[in-house]
Amino acid sequence: MRGVRAVMFCLLCAFALSGGCMHTTSPVATAQPQSDLDYMAYGQPYSQAPAATATSSSSSSNSGGGAIAALRASFAATPRTAYAQAQYAPAQAAYAAAPMPAASMPVAYDAGYRLDAGDKLRVVVYGQEGLTNSYAIDAGGSITMPLIGSVPARGRTPAGLAAEITGKLRNGYIRDPSVAVEIESYRPFFILGEVAAPGQYPYVPNMSVESAVAIAGGFSPRAKRDRMTLTHTDGSGAMRVVVPLGTAVSPGDTVLVGERWF
Repeated sequence: MRGVRAVMFCLLCAFALSGGCMHTTSPVATAQPQSDLDYMAYGQPYSQAPAATATSSSSSSNSGGGAIAALRASFAATPRTAYAQAQYAPAQAAYAAAPMPAASMPVAYDAGYRLDAGDKLRVVVYGQEGLTNSYAIDAGGSITMPLIGSVPARGRTPAGLAAEITGKLRNGYIRDPSVAVEIESYRPFFILGEVAAPGQYPYVPNMSVESAVAIAGGFSPRAKRDRMTLTHTDGSGAMRVVVPLGTAVSPGDTVLVGERWF
């Protein structure tokens, strides 16, 4: 009886061991997948293949599922380079459309502007490099050019001076000259009286009495700030008037800032 029990016990043990050996476990992942946040932020490395993941019935839940799976799919579908190009495209388009800085050009002038001593001109004689140059109007109101010598400029407009030069060149020098006169810089203006730094300053187009005071460093503590005296000289002579801050200043004008008494 004892022998039969021993045989049955051995058979039961053998059967249990064989059943355990036949059971197989689920496959194990060969590499840890990146977290969903890291994947969405950085994507897969360019030099490596995508990390292997466990292949089991629960793989859809491990991949994040739902909204995270959709985000991962959208990132995988769009190349990183295309995303970068789309990101910076608006800035590149704005830069391309922005106007380039203009080249240095002569100061624009009013066609009726009257030249005087201190103005610096650019005289262009087309096809004649030896005559094309910059000329300053001297104290006598003239410019001096090769071949034709002194040419009166005071009181003329730029167009009038160009016509005078054309006539002189045509008189025995050039058969059919073409001349243009531009203003490179205007004669200076002057500001005196109760300002921080009275003196002579280069003229800035479209300036006013207020901007002239600013160029001279502003008012002094005792300056009279509501009215100034402006002296303007033209072909009819000098004219002196009391003006407010917004009055326009012309080349060669003198601004006098008075002193207040209280």
